Amino acid sequence: MVHFTCDLCGKDLTASADSRFVVKIEVSAAFDPNQIREDDLDDDPMEAVAELLQRDADLSSEDLAAHAPKGFRFDLCPTCRCKFVKDPLGREFVKLFDFSQN
Repeated sequence: MVHFTCDLCGKDLTASADSRFVVKIEVSAAFDPNQIREDDLDDDPMEAVAELLQRDADLSSEDLAAHAPKGFRFDLCPTCRCKFVKDPLGREFVKLFDFSQN
């Protein structure tokens, strides 16, 4: 039997009659397509690919992985789901801390 707990409060969701909610988040680099100009049609795409490969040749696997898409999946109980939907980035939670300005 699969066991589910709320990833925020730890409530056991396996035997509960309450609903279980799934939050899926993906973080990836933004891609803003450029407008194609007349000059772009004259460029050699294989040369551009070779330049990109040469530029990234010295990067370590950690550096490359840092920019790769990353996905997250969380199980939430109904109460935590409501909290998450109201403040998905946790901005209100951060305001509870009084950090010094130094």
